[in-house]
Amino acid sequence: MEGDTIAAISTPSGEGAIAIVRISGMEAAAIAEKLYRGKVSLSSVDSHTIHYGNVVNPETEEIVEEVMVSVLRAPKTFTREDIMEINCHGGIVSVNKVLDLVLSQGARLAEPGEFTKRAFLNGRIDLSQAEAVMDLIRAKTDRAMNVAMKQVEGRLAGRIRSLRQQLLETVANVEVNIDYPEYDDAETMTLDTLTGRAAAVRDEIDNLLTTAQQGKILREGLSTAIIGRPNVGKSSLMNSLVHENKAIVTEVPGTTRDMLEEYVNVRGVPLKLIDTAGIRETEDIVEKIGVERSRQALNEAELILLVVNSSEVLTKEDEALFEAIRGMNAVIILNKTDLPRNIDEARIRELADGRPVITASLLQDEGIDELETSISTLFFDEGVEAADLSYLSNARHIGLLNQAKQSINDAVEAAEMEVPVDMIQIDITRAWEQLGEIIGENVHESLIDQLFSQFCLGK
Repeated sequence: MEGDTIAAISTPSGEGAIAIVRISGMEAAAIAEKLYRGKVSLSSVDSHTIHYGNVVNPETEEIVEEVMVSVLRAPKTFTREDIMEINCHGGIVSVNKVLDLVLSQGARLAEPGEFTKRAFLNGRIDLSQAEAVMDLIRAKTDRAMNVAMKQVEGRLAGRIRSLRQQLLETVANVEVNIDYPEYDDAETMTLDTLTGRAAAVRDEIDNLLTTAQQGKILREGLSTAIIGRPNVGKSSLMNSLVHENKAIVTEVPGTTRDMLEEYVNVRGVPLKLIDTAGIRETEDIVEKIGVERSRQALNEAELILLVVNSSEVLTKEDEALFEAIRGMNAVIILNKTDLPRNIDEARIRELADGRPVITASLLQDEGIDELETSISTLFFDEGVEAADLSYLSNARHIGLLNQAKQSINDAVEAAEMEVPVDMIQIDITRAWEQLGEIIGENVHESLIDQLFSQFCLGK
């Protein structure tokens, strides 16, 4: 199947200005030539050029679409195969007619992610870069996009290759000393030397793993629950962060009875924002269900935004919420500061236990900037830009780096126990292989198929 010519619609389904049918493979140019009618033959034009004409049904010569065809010849293409991209009008019917004609001439409908898979198999990108392509597509903020772009460019892959080279040189020196102990020019591989080299690689792995939490946040978003008693301003906070009236806001307590979810961009940090029902004891059956869901969202959230009404005295329900979020990442918002303050702020800061406390009047859009800054600095060092770091954002990469670190730890512990060097070499080699799985140099075909099946059709 890898030798087949494949085709798919590479633009989102629906109406738009342009839709693109992408063809890749040995027969891509021949198939496009059969369907294209223009002033010049596509076989005679230069690579990386685009040409105006029509797509016709070759059996009847009936014009099906007015098109622009991009001609991209191997090997300087995304897949390192010949690629022809037929740019059509962005209607559902017209682009599907063009795709049907392409398939009728011998192309096969591409599987999800198959174009990127061919780029990997043909050596244009490694596996970590291929996975970063999907991260780039799914990026929800500029910061997440910058991190994904650095991985697409191969920054993470470069660091992994450097670590593998260090381990490979260590193993090679062990082999030389085992096979040619009398060879004077060979580096004497003592246990101390091996331990030092292995520890240096482990330290670099640790440096990469320190970015894992931030990378995961950028890739998947931060699950954030807005909690508080009824009528303290939770829905107003949701609307302020979303910059849209997503939640109903009234003076009647208990208006929100179910959870509302929305992704927002807060200083480059993607938040999966959940507006919960006010947590209180109630006899209303519907509201009671909403309160239970709120408690579940609270337990699962990675960040809590606790809203308190500063115009009222602190209640037992407020204090119970502070107790419920003990030890969790949280920002406390003292809302309704446009009204006379009756809350004990000293007690609030005591309950906050060092976590940020923001004063705000959500009705007047005051305090939002300070809140966004607090959220950003809670998870990211503001002095370090994403463009300067190779954030780990992929759970598979993080798992393999942890495995490689453990293998190196096993090697170091064995060295400290004065186990023979050739036995320690086994753990070093295992770490080298585990790092290779990140970039696809040691990986099973089933894993490759699984990874690329998560891509969208036509990518």
